Amino acid sequence: MSAQPLSRRGVLRAAGAGAFTTHLFTGRLRGANDRIALGFAGTGGRAGDGLIVDFLQHADCQCAAVCDCFTDRRQKRAQQIDGAYAKKSGAGAYKSVAQFADFREMIARKDIDAIVVATPDHWHVPILIAAAKAGKDVYVEKPLSPCIRWNFAARDIVRKTGRVFQYGTQQRGASHVRLGCELVRSGAIGDLKALEVVSPTGEPGGSTAAQPVPAGFDYEMWQGPAPVRPFCEDRCVKTGHWHIYDYSVGFLGGWGAHPLDVLDWGLPRPMVPVEYEGKGLIPKEGLFDTVMNWEVRCTYANGLVLNFKTGSDSTTFTGTNGWVRISRRGIEADPSSLIARVPAPDRFSTMGRNHTRNFLDSIRGQTTPESPIDCAIRTDLISHLSNIAVRTGRKIRWDPAKEQIAGDAEASKMMDRPLRKPWTL
Repeated sequence: MSAQPLSRRGVLRAAGAGAFTTHLFTGRLRGANDRIALGFAGTGGRAGDGLIVDFLQHADCQCAAVCDCFTDRRQKRAQQIDGAYAKKSGAGAYKSVAQFADFREMIARKDIDAIVVATPDHWHVPILIAAAKAGKDVYVEKPLSPCIRWNFAARDIVRKTGRVFQYGTQQRGASHVRLGCELVRSGAIGDLKALEVVSPTGEPGGSTAAQPVPAGFDYEMWQGPAPVRPFCEDRCVKTGHWHIYDYSVGFLGGWGAHPLDVLDWGLPRPMVPVEYEGKGLIPKEGLFDTVMNWEVRCTYANGLVLNFKTGSDSTTFTGTNGWVRISRRGIEADPSSLIARVPAPDRFSTMGRNHTRNFLDSIRGQTTPESPIDCAIRTDLISHLSNIAVRTGRKIRWDPAKEQIAGDAEASKMMDRPLRKPWTL
C-alpha cells in the first residue's frame, strides 16, 4: 500500500542510507544456516518490550531494521538491538540496525526477509499487504484491522502471494492454553452447550485539545489512511489510539482478540456466529469513542450461543460433561479431574511453545504458522460484527457463505472504511 511508488532514486537512497554491516548477511534466505533478516514496523512498547526481546533470543534470525514515525523510538530500539548483539559478540561497539521513518523504504530493502508489524491498528493491513506484495513474510499484531473488508483484502493477498503469515496471538504458545483446547476438542467435556468470552473493557476520556506536533514526529505519516485530525498527545503519543474509532474498534478487538483466539482454537471445527445482538456504552465526551461495557449474544448456525462480554479475561467452554475456563492466569475445570486427564494427541501437541520460534520455523518451511490468516479473520470478524450490532442497536445477521451482512444496507456499509487519499489497498 502506498501513496505513490517510491522512485528509483528513493529506493537506491533507502538501500544505501542504512546498509547493513558485515555482521548481517545480504540477499534472500539461501539455506538452513542463513539468518532470517527482520524489519520491525512500529517500535512502541509491544515491539520493544515484547517482540524484539523475543526475536533476539533466536540465533538464526537478525533484527535488522526498525521503522517508526517517532525518531526517538526508532533510535531507542536500534540501540536496544545493537546493544544486545554487542553483548552476545563481546564487541565493545556494534552498529547494524537500519532505521526508517517510511515503511515503504524498509520494505524495499532486498535483504529484509520478513516484516513484524506492531503499529497502531489502522496500519496493520496496509503494511501487511505492501510487505507480502514485496515478497516478505509477515508477523502481524492483533487486532487485524479496523474493518472487515480490509481483513478480507489481507487474506486475499496472503493467499495470492503464498507468504507466511503469523498472527500475534502468542497465547497459543502457552501449555495450559493448549491443554484446555485439547480437552474441548478431544470431547473430554462432552458436547458443547454454551460458550463465554470475557475481555477487559476500554476507557473513556482523552483530551481533544489541539497541540503542536512535537519535533521528530511525522504525524502525517502516522495518520496515513485515517481521517485528518488535530494532533494531541492522547491521540498517538500515549496509547489513546486503542480507544479511538478512527483507528480501532477498541478493546472489542484489541484485547478481545486474545480470549476470542482461544475460543477459535478450542472449537471442534472452524466456525463463526451468524447472529449478533447486544448492547454497550459508547462515550459521548472526550477523545475516546470505542465501545465499552459490551454484552453481545452471538449465535452459531447450530444454535450454540456465545456470550461475549466485558470483565477480566477468560474463555469458558461448557459441555454436557463439565466446563473448562482458560485465561492468561491458568486453567480451571469442573470437575477438576478434567485437568489431570491427558487427551489423545492431536495437532495441538505438535506445536512449538514459542510463537516467534514458530514463525521462523514456518519461514524455513519446517512447520506451519500456529496462528494463520484464517484464524485471524474469524476472531476479528466476531469483534467487528459485535461492534456493528452495538452501534446500530439491531440484530446483525451474517451470511458465512457470501461473507456479508444480510438484509441491512446500513450495517453492511460499516464493513468497510474509506482510506484517505492518496492511500489505497
